[in-house]
Amino acid sequence: MFAQPGFAQSSARGRFGAGLSTHPEPAVAAGESIGSVVEMVGTAPDLAVVFVSGSMLEHFDDVLDAVRTLLAPVVLVGVSAVGVLGGSEEVEQGHAVSVWAGSLPDPLSADDVRPVRLTVADTGSGPAVLGIPSLSEADALVVIADPFRFPAEQFLDDLRSGAPNVPVIGGFASAGQAHGGNRLVLNDREFSDGAVGFIVPSQALDLTVSQGCRPVGDPWVVTKGAGNLIHELGGRPAMERLQDMVEALEPEDRARAARGLHAGFVLDERQERFFAGDFLIRSVLGADRSTGAIAVGASVEVGDLLQFQVRDADSASLELARLLPDQEAAGALVFTCNGRGTHLFGDAHHDATLIDEATAGGVAGMFCAGELGPVGGINALHGFTATIAWFRSELAEPPDA
Repeated sequence: MFAQPGFAQSSARGRFGAGLSTHPEPAVAAGESIGSVVEMVGTAPDLAVVFVSGSMLEHFDDVLDAVRTLLAPVVLVGVSAVGVLGGSEEVEQGHAVSVWAGSLPDPLSADDVRPVRLTVADTGSGPAVLGIPSLSEADALVVIADPFRFPAEQFLDDLRSGAPNVPVIGGFASAGQAHGGNRLVLNDREFSDGAVGFIVPSQALDLTVSQGCRPVGDPWVVTKGAGNLIHELGGRPAMERLQDMVEALEPEDRARAARGLHAGFVLDERQERFFAGDFLIRSVLGADRSTGAIAVGASVEVGDLLQFQVRDADSASLELARLLPDQEAAGALVFTCNGRGTHLFGDAHHDATLIDEATAGGVAGMFCAGELGPVGGINALHGFTATIAWFRSELAEPPDA
């Protein structure tokens, strides 16, 4: 391994840098993005994450080799994505390489970053995730997975049983259109399935999940339901409640509901009123007029408190702005849905701009085919969210301090 002349030979602790290049030549793109990072944090950082756009997939290996040689991180994670983020820019299409790297603040060291490789096995009774490491309540887990055969819900269920207080954040590779079409890298090994990631002490970062929805109508208790079907809300057929709610909306919200309605499950029912961010958002999948039932993208139980939701650019923007950290972060990894960006906001660079303004160091990430992140202390699989790991320049005080 070597560093280019003039590059710093060691990274500063508690600092993170990022570099983005859209040059069509892979060697130039790799050199530009790596050079930007090295100028900010030096070489041999504790951790580096590399995001390569799908249009440069055939050069994926060359880009990662350059990162290993020129940046020489202790732990390296790489992924292919349909689009990437770097700094305040979002590249939703076309050539792009985004490199992010840094070192945890003192007294932590590279030994406190642990690489993770997860595989999937067929047990005969369903898929099982293998390789889940031993985790303590002081850990946080960042995971990047292949979307086609990685059983995210099973993985999260396993963690709830074995490590219920460990937060998980990350996303699904999005460059490939079928199983085997994505690339994942962990250190010097490359994969096309399962998941890769790393463990860091939870004191080193803060996590945000911006779901981008706004509640409409009134909250109702599920009084009859099973599986993912809601038969009754507040003692009436769920479809009747839904129809009454939609008819009472203003025309703009009625149009939003027609484009895609969501169900928000209340996280803390002790509150008197509920606002954006107080819900775990799931899609409304359909309704059965013959039974009056509504199908949602989650298992429901009698007693659940639910309020319908709409998603629009203004609500998503306001929620993300509200969730920005109070103190400037040293760096940020961003996993945002490929349905956001210009698809949701119209203009480019929305999420990246807000996040970059709240970050002193490097910002990088990707457009995902699904996101992972905790809401109300519960790790969940999401869609249409922006999930963010904010890295600190100084450690947070432990909970019992």
